[in-house]
Amino acid sequence: MSRVSSLLAACLLLAGAVGGATAEEVLIIGHHALPKADKATVQRIYTGRSVSIGQHAVAPANLPAGYAARDEFLRAYLEQTEEQYTGYWLVRRYVGKGAPPLELGSVEEVLKYVQGVPGAVGYVPVSQLPRGANVIFRR
Repeated sequence: MSRVSSLLAACLLLAGAVGGATAEEVLIIGHHALPKADKATVQRIYTGRSVSIGQHAVAPANLPAGYAARDEFLRAYLEQTEEQYTGYWLVRRYVGKGAPPLELGSVEEVLKYVQGVPGAVGYVPVSQLPRGANVIFRR
């Protein structure tokens, strides 16, 4: 196989892997006492425009930038890119309208946070959802 053919084959494989890859579904989970929510409520919570679900105060958590689950959450639930979301919070913080949700370092930390903190809300990939978790919204 010639060098050009090898390069072309590698490019096609990479394009197929990237183009064919689909992001894993992300679910919104909450502390066991939280009721179900809808997409609009999730959007308001993660953009700082709401601090409760019904009568329950919430404390949202994010995964760090660069996590595939965060990218999927932003795309599927907030309909934003990382740059849009970061820019949104930069402006909101500058004008004194709050701070972005707590950022935790891993899915495991989000799971511990949601389990242990009353009102906690987070998101996890469906493959890492523990048995018995309180899924408060699934798109």
